[in-house]
Amino acid sequence: MKLLLVVAVALIDADGRVLIAQRPADKQMGGLWEFPGGKMEPGERPEETLIRELREELGIEVKAPCLAPLTFASYPYDTFHLLMPLYVCRRWEGFVQAREHQALKWVRARELKDYPMPPADEPLIPALVDLLAGF
Repeated sequence: MKLLLVVAVALIDADGRVLIAQRPADKQMGGLWEFPGGKMEPGERPEETLIRELREELGIEVKAPCLAPLTFASYPYDTFHLLMPLYVCRRWEGFVQAREHQALKWVRARELKDYPMPPADEPLIPALVDLLAGF
């Protein structure tokens, strides 16, 4: 089975909310909510992938030292196995805007379970809830 490496990030605003993005309806798992990120290109480090993807998807600039690894998901889909580290980022430059997603939402970590997500994203939620328990 093919191994697919995807990197995701939980952008956290000053109020302790997490950004989630809705997948376009015409893509696989369309309409589901996910953490921003994307596939790693050959020769790319995970942090480089996130910097590139956040620029392309959300129009923001992130520096590698502002990305902290939190947890990861390992999930067997029908045709591939997904390995997805989740980083946390609290600092970026620019204003978050939807460039490739249908919608963006800032939500409390404890509310993430209320949004339908791809199966690989769901196991990442408890780590965020623990991290942001004071908010």
